[in-house]
Amino acid sequence: MLLLGCIKEVTDYELAISLPNGLSGFVPVTQISDAYSKLLTKQVAQGEQLEELNSLPDVFSPGTLVRCIVTSIEKSDNGRRSVKLSIDPRNVNKGLNSTALAKGMLLSGSVLSVEDHGYLIDIGVTGTHAFLPHQKAKNYIKAVKKGPDLKIGQNLNCLIVEVKNEGRVVCLSIDRSEVAASIATERQNWALSNLLPGLVVKARVQKVASHGMKLTFLSYFTGIVDFMHMDPEKSMSYSPDQVVKACVLSVHPTSRAVRLTLRPPFLHPGGAPRQLPEQRMGAVLEEATVKAFYQQFGAVFELDDGTLAFARLKHLSKTRKSFKPGVFKEGCKHKCRIIDYSLMDEMCIVSLKHQIIEARFLQYQDINTGDVVQGKVLSLKPIGMQVKVADGIRGLVPSLHLSDVILKQPEKKYNIGDEVKCRVLECNPGGKKLILTLKKSLVQSKLPVLSNYEDAKPGLITHGFVVCAREFGCIVKFYNDVKGLVPKNELGSEPISCPDKVFYEGQVLKVMVLKCEPQQERLLLSFRLSSKPGPEDKWKCTPKEKQEVKYQIGEMVDVKILKKKDNGLEVSILEDEDNVVAWIPMLHLSDFVATSKLLWHSLQEGDVLPRVMYLSDKGEHIILSRKSAVISAVQEEQVVRSFSEIEPGMLLTGYVRNVMPFGVFVEFPFGVTGLAPKVSMSDKFVTDTKDHFVVGQTVIAKVMSIDEEKQRVLLNLKVSECSSGDSAAESFALLNQYFKELKEIKDFLRRGEPSFCELVPGKRVHLVVQDVREDGSALFSDSSATGLTVTATRYHLGDKNIAPGEKRKALVLHVDALTSEVYVSLREELLKQRPKQVSMRSVFGSVCFCLS
Repeated sequence: MLLLGCIKEVTDYELAISLPNGLSGFVPVTQISDAYSKLLTKQVAQGEQLEELNSLPDVFSPGTLVRCIVTSIEKSDNGRRSVKLSIDPRNVNKGLNSTALAKGMLLSGSVLSVEDHGYLIDIGVTGTHAFLPHQKAKNYIKAVKKGPDLKIGQNLNCLIVEVKNEGRVVCLSIDRSEVAASIATERQNWALSNLLPGLVVKARVQKVASHGMKLTFLSYFTGIVDFMHMDPEKSMSYSPDQVVKACVLSVHPTSRAVRLTLRPPFLHPGGAPRQLPEQRMGAVLEEATVKAFYQQFGAVFELDDGTLAFARLKHLSKTRKSFKPGVFKEGCKHKCRIIDYSLMDEMCIVSLKHQIIEARFLQYQDINTGDVVQGKVLSLKPIGMQVKVADGIRGLVPSLHLSDVILKQPEKKYNIGDEVKCRVLECNPGGKKLILTLKKSLVQSKLPVLSNYEDAKPGLITHGFVVCAREFGCIVKFYNDVKGLVPKNELGSEPISCPDKVFYEGQVLKVMVLKCEPQQERLLLSFRLSSKPGPEDKWKCTPKEKQEVKYQIGEMVDVKILKKKDNGLEVSILEDEDNVVAWIPMLHLSDFVATSKLLWHSLQEGDVLPRVMYLSDKGEHIILSRKSAVISAVQEEQVVRSFSEIEPGMLLTGYVRNVMPFGVFVEFPFGVTGLAPKVSMSDKFVTDTKDHFVVGQTVIAKVMSIDEEKQRVLLNLKVSECSSGDSAAESFALLNQYFKELKEIKDFLRRGEPSFCELVPGKRVHLVVQDVREDGSALFSDSSATGLTVTATRYHLGDKNIAPGEKRKALVLHVDALTSEVYVSLREELLKQRPKQVSMRSVFGSVCFCLS
């Protein structure tokens, strides 16, 4: 059976595919394409990584539509069925032959090899060579952002643009606009044996019923549209003989059944269905209204936000015997919980079962490191115990963690089906990896959970477990693979000559943090809970530890630059008799990321920076900041000093601490942090979080929600949500600050590079042509531009023919202080304009360039 599916998750070994009608399936790594399988086999044989073999996450992205064929349906021990799929063109397109290929056909292909002028594509048709020119792939490559070239095994929506030699050679296009405009027609001679899902057709309504309708298309085909795939906005207005646009969803060659969809995102090939906001998954809704009930399928509900959801029959009641159809009349309200989202149906899947509504965990994302969970023993193996935490959630208790002491025969203590109380050591939702511990000392511990190096503050006391005891001391591990060293002199109050005789692997002990360097992931620990770092420690005291800190967050100080380092400035605080040393990270020199780099470039050791704000005392130094927006927020008391002060709806000024694939962590003054999930980062659709934010960037964030129990803050960074009201005033204030900082940089630069500062945008200069490059651009020289690279692009040479040695009049367009490059124009229309006009246009162009 052929189906159109949507990639839901990508791991190193398989693709999870959302299928129509709330179903799902899996594509193993061996069913991607013939070329990809050959590379896998070669890599296994050689035993080393092949450069041309990319991992599945590097090739595929969630939300992409793919054509699949069912290869098998496997039944597990608990009665659940697993649908195995293939996206290999040799399987999907097996109904096609070279004589059936026609111009305008849309079919699946897979990259076979990369050639000089394009790509050879495997379309699964024996005797046919398919070629994709670089020009027809350029826009697609730019849009998917998977690298400069297509990768072997990459699955593509291919449009046949030319057929040669009776189908033995075909030319393809994957240009998004061309693919999106394609419609299957009678001229392409489609037959039931080769009809493909994903084809968009013009169809005529034959019959309309309550649970769906019947269509005819491509002259003699008949298909069914079920109730989940009618256009929600038009479901009540369909009538016989009406012509509609439809997309083929599935083809069953045995029963000859064809199913289609009328949902808008599928009516343009290559489109993408809508995603469910992350915060909605697992949400419990007090009142969901019944829109329709189908005796054999289930019920459709309208949720609180107006979207539709579907509950299968088995999720409408606890058991079949307790099921009462009468309570599902249109308009009735029920409590339910969102348990899944069908990408192919663009519909939430909900359950009315009480045990599911009350369940603590529904997916791996609901579990946090350090959580205490209840589970059921599924199996005992040499590597450890497999535990079922909830439906679809399984964890592993490594053999080291089955007890406080090492168990030689764990089967004598645990039986299959036993209920066990565990604690989460590590949770990786992306890889569906859950590591648990049964050590009572850890499960029952009331001490703080140490799950990242940033939380390892000197003096913190917590529980850890020994993973290594040697002559130099002990390595102790905590949660999320955080580990540290207990040196020999910190193992106890009395000297211990042979640590391996006193401590054993897996032993749980209380430890105290002496010192931590989060960036290096280095942690110094002690078993002496009252000890302090001594002069004999391996790590020398930092400037911060040598001095008594006497500043408060928000206090303004003047500083002198002691040393320039690649990532910031080491400074001393003036008018302080103790010569306190502090640190200004490069990205805290300005609210503008580009300006921060320019300012760092222009500063010299010995320069004085006035009015710098004391921000925190993390790491090795006192941290200072020159971010004007952050300083204003602190001075105007538009900040929160602790988690308890945060309220939903607040607008807070902070800076990006970390950019992850799933969202952005934002830190605020006084140390409070929050997460802006991917769906709340931008008003535009976010494919890659790194395309929207960088570490150190100043942002205004709106508090969406708080979780007091887990000490979590969810944020919104969408511009439409984060304006205080007077956006025009905010924009002018930001622009004014930007110009002010540019002037400051210019003053600093004028000391060492006076000629550089004289070359301002809009200035007319006389230059000598040095060289004319192959791309049509030109290189110039001038006495006023010593040490600078002066360039004009081919466009800015206009229609002038120039040669090396000639003197030319030019206009300065942009000056890049970081690269010492000056861009000029020789175009007459710019040179004739008044200086003021040109200067302002160029300056604003420069501002836009820097802010981007």
